[in-house]
Amino acid sequence: MLYLSGHVPTVARSDAAREAGVGVLLTPIGCTATPPEGYPWCADSGCFNRKTYVGDAGYLSWLASMPPEACLFATVPDVVGDHDATLALWPDLSRQIRKLGYPVAFVAQDGATPATVPWGELDALFVGGSTKWKLSEDAYALIAAAKLAGKWVHVGRVNSRRRLLAMAAAGADSCDGTYIAFGPDQNLPDVIGWLDHHHRTPTLLDHATR
Repeated sequence: MLYLSGHVPTVARSDAAREAGVGVLLTPIGCTATPPEGYPWCADSGCFNRKTYVGDAGYLSWLASMPPEACLFATVPDVVGDHDATLALWPDLSRQIRKLGYPVAFVAQDGATPATVPWGELDALFVGGSTKWKLSEDAYALIAAAKLAGKWVHVGRVNSRRRLLAMAAAGADSCDGTYIAFGPDQNLPDVIGWLDHHHRTPTLLDHATR
């Protein structure tokens, strides 16, 4: 399990963070940083907050300025809480992002089911949506389907040890959250501790795949 944070300066100066599996999540919104060398990273459109979103053209332009080689995935812009609207955006924008050299992530929103996700066209599944939906059986079914399809699974807005361990047990490969930003000196060691606990404690999924 990797934990990706938008608080780049704190993460980038910590060797312990890199060794534990802490990486960075970058968006085009006010972003002047580039991915620190040696750290896993992903590119997110930032359209969760439509008031500050730079727009699809701005997002594509920003992606073109970044190095795609070490990127885990780039999210395709979505519509928060609306799976059908997200699907409508997918064909054109996913093709454009893939042409820039990025693995593409489909952002699952409320209403998504294993039967309605374009598995053959995506490299990663990003579990977004409302908090209630993200913790529902429907979301867990999507994670299971993604793993069966051999896809990377990322879960957004994970800001507690309990949530991180639950998502790891469900099969997620990475997650992100704002936890570190709200007290870097204390919270970065917390996240390192969460990851250390996860890596030292086999899950039911680990046993099932042995």
